[in-house]
Amino acid sequence: MKERRLILASASQGRKWVLEQLGLKFDVVPSCVDEERFATADPVELVSKLSLAKGKDVAARIGPGEDALVIGSDTVVVLDGEIIGKPSDLEDARSMLRKLAGRAHQVISGVAVVETVSRRYQVAYDVTTVRVRDIPPDVIEKYVQTGEPLGKAGAYAIQGRGALIIDGIDGCYFNVVGLPIRKLSDILKNFGVELFQPI
Repeated sequence: MKERRLILASASQGRKWVLEQLGLKFDVVPSCVDEERFATADPVELVSKLSLAKGKDVAARIGPGEDALVIGSDTVVVLDGEIIGKPSDLEDARSMLRKLAGRAHQVISGVAVVETVSRRYQVAYDVTTVRVRDIPPDVIEKYVQTGEPLGKAGAYAIQGRGALIIDGIDGCYFNVVGLPIRKLSDILKNFGVELFQPI
C-alpha cells in the first residue's frame, strides 16, 4: 500500500502523542472550527459532527491539489448522561473533578478521516468506561494547581498526573487520551493505509 501524507487536524498534545506512539509520520494543522456551533445533548452525535467538521476544515485549507488524509477528532466525558467538556477555569476544573470522584464515567471520542482529493470521508467513535478513585479535596486542589486539567475533557489527563486519580478503565486507553486508534486504523485501511506492517 502506498504511503500517503497524514495530517492531524488538532493541536492536542495527547492526540499528537498517540500518533507518535504508532510510529506514524504526520503533520499538524489545527482546525479553526467553532465548537460552540455544534452544541447537542447527544454525545455520540457531538463528537462525530465535530470530528468531521475539523477534518473537513483542514482538508479545505489543504486543497485538492495535495493528496492527503486529514484526521479530525473530538472527545467528551459523559457522567449520568450529562456531557462534561473542558473546564473554563480552575474553579470549573475543581467542580468537574468533585463530580467524577469515586464514580465511573464514559469517555467518547470521535474520529474522522477526510481525503483531500476526493473529499470522501469516514467517521467512527469509541466509548471507554473510566473509574475514578475517591479523591480527597486536598488532592483535587494540588492537581488543579498543576494546570494540567485545563484544556482537557473532564478536567484530567490520563496520560499525565491525572493517571494517579484513575482506578481503572474498560476499553481503549488511547480513546481516553483523545484518539480511538482501533477505529482510526480501520478507517485508514479503507483509504489504503495499513498501520500495522508485519516485519
